[in-house]
Amino acid sequence: MINIVLYEPLIPENTGNIMRTCVATNTPLHLIRPLGFSLDAKTLKRSGVNYIDKLQLTVYDDYEDFKLKNKGNYYFLTRYGKKPHTTIDFTKDKKNIYLIFGKETTGIPKNILKEELNNCFRIPMSNNVRSLNLSNCVAIVVYEVLRQFNYPSLYLKETFKSEDYLEE
Repeated sequence: MINIVLYEPLIPENTGNIMRTCVATNTPLHLIRPLGFSLDAKTLKRSGVNYIDKLQLTVYDDYEDFKLKNKGNYYFLTRYGKKPHTTIDFTKDKKNIYLIFGKETTGIPKNILKEELNNCFRIPMSNNVRSLNLSNCVAIVVYEVLRQFNYPSLYLKETFKSEDYLEE
């Protein structure tokens, strides 16, 4: 199972967008405190639209609490990673996959990353920016992992309107 983990997220709009992505991809979301917002914040719900009730969400007191309750393989997105996210073969994982993203201002603490150097990766980009928006990063990486598994339990055709909508 693929999981999204946000380490101390600060911006409710980003987390709301990520919530929507998690619902769209049937991916559980894990939030590690402290959070930079209240989970009942209006902007958080607005970003997640009307789908938050379908979200699989767990909140943890801190990183140690998260690690204690979640076994599997941890992968860390960081601008300091030395390999692109596309070089990891996630299909070899027989355990739960946890994609861990840091807070918007400082990322994941160095002491955590140093223990997991082989599982640190980055999204390639120009040197004109430090990083991409957090919710964009989550979408890019989770869809790469899902692509490798051939989009399990996701619809490849339109379900809200007719799959032949464009031909009609």
